[in-house]
Amino acid sequence: MELPFAPWESFYVIIGSSAAALTGLQFVVIALGSESRTLGGEKEMEAFATPTIVHFVAVLLISAILSAPWHHLWPPALILAAFGIAGLIYTFLVLRRARRQSGYKPVLEDWIWHTIIPALSYIALTLAALLLPNHPWTLFVIAAAALLLLITGIHNAWDAVIYLALVRRKEVENKNPHE
Repeated sequence: MELPFAPWESFYVIIGSSAAALTGLQFVVIALGSESRTLGGEKEMEAFATPTIVHFVAVLLISAILSAPWHHLWPPALILAAFGIAGLIYTFLVLRRARRQSGYKPVLEDWIWHTIIPALSYIALTLAALLLPNHPWTLFVIAAAALLLLITGIHNAWDAVIYLALVRRKEVENKNPHE
């Protein structure tokens, strides 16, 4: 029996590669931010920077799981379901960390992109994975969840870069108010 993963190969190569490359770029952002001393403390990093890496790695792992040469649908389905549950638990941990940190006051957009969208993505991944063996159409839901996690990571990384740039600009303006 041929499994329904083969037609998805290009999709997962593209988003998996993108997630891996963006993970590397996020490390560059963190390094540059640490040099300018505008990153915030450990609690802010755990609440806002680390989840971006986790979402990129999640996309990479989903891509790897669905690109492996499986002989049955149940093993990848169970692995993806467990992974989705772990992602959901992690999202609640991020919510708790974001509420406990004091270096930055999150706005509605932050709550949406750092907790709500990832939670919905991991819930969709879990449910679709559980239905996968009997309903191969759920591969579209899994793909949508992976793509949404990738977009979430991109948004959050961009948001962090803009925040760092604006904070850095304010620091420079405060040091040189007449320039």
